[in-house]
Amino acid sequence: MQFDSYADITHQAIKVALMVSAPMLIGALIMGILVSLFQAVTQINEQTLSFIPKILVIVAALVFFAPWMSDTLTTFTKDLFLNIPKIVLER
Repeated sequence: MQFDSYADITHQAIKVALMVSAPMLIGALIMGILVSLFQAVTQINEQTLSFIPKILVIVAALVFFAPWMSDTLTTFTKDLFLNIPKIVLER
């Protein structure tokens, strides 16, 4: 039973990490595609052109999703701390 508990905690942690990082990664991906299309259409081959829009999108995603992200992380941490006695008693 001990390995199952650790595997479940690890699965939940990876799931929460992916959920929390997804808004920023998806936003940066979409902005990167849009900037790449713009560069292809206008034939501007400046490599540094894509960094500023991506940074702005990531900051906007952080500002917009910060309450949800902090709530998700707080809920996961609280559940993890509350389950410590159960995990320790399984030994």
